[in-house]
Amino acid sequence: MLAALGFCTIGGFLLLTMTKRVSVLVALVLTPVITAVIGGYGDDLGPMALDGLSKVAPTGIMIAFAVLYFSLMVDAGLFEPLIRGILRIARRDPLRITVGTAVLTICVALDGDGASTFLITISAMLPVYQRLGMSRLVLAGVVALGAGVMNMVPWGGPTARAAAALKLDTSDVITPLLPALAAGIAWVLLAAYLIGRRERRRLGELDAPRAEAAVVGDGPGTPRVATRAGTALTVFNLLLTVTLLTCLVLEVMPLPVLFVLAFVIALLVNHPGWEEQQALLEKHGNSVVLVTTMIFAAGVFTGILTGTGMIEKMAHAMVEVIPDSLGGHLPVLVAVTSMPLSLVFTPDAYYFGILPVLAGTADSFGTDPAEVARAAVLGQMTTGFPLSPLTAATFILLGMSGVQLGEHQRFIFRWAFGTTLVMTAAALLTGALPL
Repeated sequence: MLAALGFCTIGGFLLLTMTKRVSVLVALVLTPVITAVIGGYGDDLGPMALDGLSKVAPTGIMIAFAVLYFSLMVDAGLFEPLIRGILRIARRDPLRITVGTAVLTICVALDGDGASTFLITISAMLPVYQRLGMSRLVLAGVVALGAGVMNMVPWGGPTARAAAALKLDTSDVITPLLPALAAGIAWVLLAAYLIGRRERRRLGELDAPRAEAAVVGDGPGTPRVATRAGTALTVFNLLLTVTLLTCLVLEVMPLPVLFVLAFVIALLVNHPGWEEQQALLEKHGNSVVLVTTMIFAAGVFTGILTGTGMIEKMAHAMVEVIPDSLGGHLPVLVAVTSMPLSLVFTPDAYYFGILPVLAGTADSFGTDPAEVARAAVLGQMTTGFPLSPLTAATFILLGMSGVQLGEHQRFIFRWAFGTTLVMTAAALLTGALPL
């Protein structure tokens, strides 16, 4: 019963959002509430939702101040030299910019943190896309592809969870997959090339006067203002941003605290007057609300699914439907289904709930549990996490780029699934997974 309700909740949410019946915010809250009431959990809705909210609260705080911080920096013209440099190197060619976006994302994503990857890459590239009139769906999709494949790094969440759940060393999981990871990166660059070529055909080559005349946005729904910062202030903003990013990588403080402190310092230095500070907060308040409400709604969604036990029952149901005849091919089956299942299971539910059962089943057929772990990280919350409504980072990507979840999923799903299939084929060819 609970498993069926869980699958109905996920399916109903995806149907409502992808067909645009209701907003994502409404679907995130109402679908689990309705199914929980049907399942007899009406009295426990409050505590379960509150537990989910408390878990995403740090992320919500971080993204609120991160949006304010980077919006302030764009207003101050910090990224203008970068924008001009990218446009000059790419010659205002949408294809080159799209491939450059993938390369930038792959480099930034080496830190293994999806949230910071989205914050940095979207802040840097969104003005460029708006300068040329390129689609925000292309930006969000290409960034999702690059961040997804790089989330396989050993210090990333999925690989660490897989190793911990099966009591393996991370090298047992990731080292045999390095050729597959390289193939995945090559596929992402090819996908970016093909998407960029299509975008080039849509837009055509823009001449310089038209490009310069185009309006540049500094965030979802906000107009660009003239650059006001002088040389000394620009240097200060650059040093502050570099310091912030360094502290993020070194984990000097919790991420929410770092962004709160950085924004307050930047606001005080760039806008010392009370009226200026209020004007900036009012100007970018819309962007903050759009992103943070999605994150907190996602907290309600996952809190109810976890609290009712739907996710746990869904995990057992998924394992039970695997026929014995497929036991010897379990790693391939896990690999192929890993990416789509990112839309259904949270990373903790999959890696700590489903993966040990799958590994035990595979072991009974003489298959090394490490091979099942490798299969899982080829898609589960790696290539799949930037499309999943179950991770807060997805809504950071969507909120900052200004696109809807359903449109994003329809646009990039086949490319992301293609990444998993390419890496699975490479893993089979190199012996990381059994044929």
